[in-house]
Amino acid sequence: MTLTSASWALASTAASSAPEPPSADASDGLCAIHQSNLFPRLSTLAKLFSADLWIVLDDVQFARRDYQHRARLAALDDPSRQQWLTLPTHLPHGRPTLINQARLVDPRRSRRTVQLLVRQYYGRSPYWGAVSEVLDALDESDRVAELARTSTIALLSALGWSGKVRDSSEIPTRQGRSERLADLAAATGSTHYVCGTGGLRYLDAGPFDAHGIPVLPFHTPVDNPLWRWARRSSSLWALSKIGPDALADQLAAQREAHHPGAHA
Repeated sequence: MTLTSASWALASTAASSAPEPPSADASDGLCAIHQSNLFPRLSTLAKLFSADLWIVLDDVQFARRDYQHRARLAALDDPSRQQWLTLPTHLPHGRPTLINQARLVDPRRSRRTVQLLVRQYYGRSPYWGAVSEVLDALDESDRVAELARTSTIALLSALGWSGKVRDSSEIPTRQGRSERLADLAAATGSTHYVCGTGGLRYLDAGPFDAHGIPVLPFHTPVDNPLWRWARRSSSLWALSKIGPDALADQLAAQREAHHPGAHA
């Protein structure tokens, strides 16, 4: 499956005003906006899978304590035993460095570390073939954001996601945090914004209301053993544990549960 980037262009927009809304036939349905994460957590992957469009938030400040350059690997048979997979990262502009400016210190060594450590954790899985295909999809870029983005798309592809991907840096918006997210959703013709629990803590729904875009809260299950580790460990564990078909069914069920027509 080939994931596509929408290609329509926007007119120049002043920083103080929202982008002009696109025509109705440009709609991308449900959108999720999230930074590129290295082998993202299951909660993040489920949110993206539930959307028709993933807007990659690639032009915000890089955070060393976040997940752009690292992932928690949970042991196959004991997910409480976890280890960080961390890729040494150079920030050319220091702390203000944006995500799309961060570089791997040693790209070749980082790729080897990924291959060896992921195989160490999941090489015994009966679904290793699917995990290996995700690893094989990684490119040789020295850009941390590109590597993380590719790892996420590879996981989504392995699970049959057919959505589209855009980069936030391509789209003019206002500067406020919630205003910017709302403008990104509006500029891509999205009908709903899928928001995870972290985002809900700070999100102001006002700018979305102004665009006529409802905010859909996204929550993962709490009574299912598979989802117990959803907010802590990489999706690679779930893929290795139950395989791509069963995991795709789990994510499809979450997508259906969060669809705006689910409780109509």
